[in-house]
Amino acid sequence: MGRDGNRRAGKAIARLRAVQALFQMEASGASLERTRGDFTETAFADTADGIESASADMQHFGCLLAEAVDSQPRIDQMTDRALVEKWPIGRIDPTLRAIFRAAGAELLLSEVPPRVTISEFVDVAKAFFPASREPAFVNAVLDHMARELFPIRSD
Repeated sequence: MGRDGNRRAGKAIARLRAVQALFQMEASGASLERTRGDFTETAFADTADGIESASADMQHFGCLLAEAVDSQPRIDQMTDRALVEKWPIGRIDPTLRAIFRAAGAELLLSEVPPRVTISEFVDVAKAFFPASREPAFVNAVLDHMARELFPIRSD
């Protein structure tokens, strides 16, 4: 795999691990610092989907986690606006909440084109929900969030 391929794989692993960390933080009530430390020590020592985790982009992981925590109210509000009225973010699956928060953080950081962020987090959803409708749901919600953040100008 070339240098760009390694970089993409490293970011993909960072995204997956960020979702896992955000899920763990919500489930356990652990702090950002503790969760980041736990994941740095243990989760990145394993492999993710057969890819060496040693190539994980630790900087991207840390940025996603910090931005998701710092901007959680804003991200959750954007997610709520993208959801059907009967299904506020508090009622959806906690794994989906973690996906929306990590993806929302990446969108807010604006370091990756929105279409790439959406595609990458749809792939994360496929890893957690194989052969289900959740990836399409994630695509629709993230598309709505991206359009809110980056409106298409018609002038």
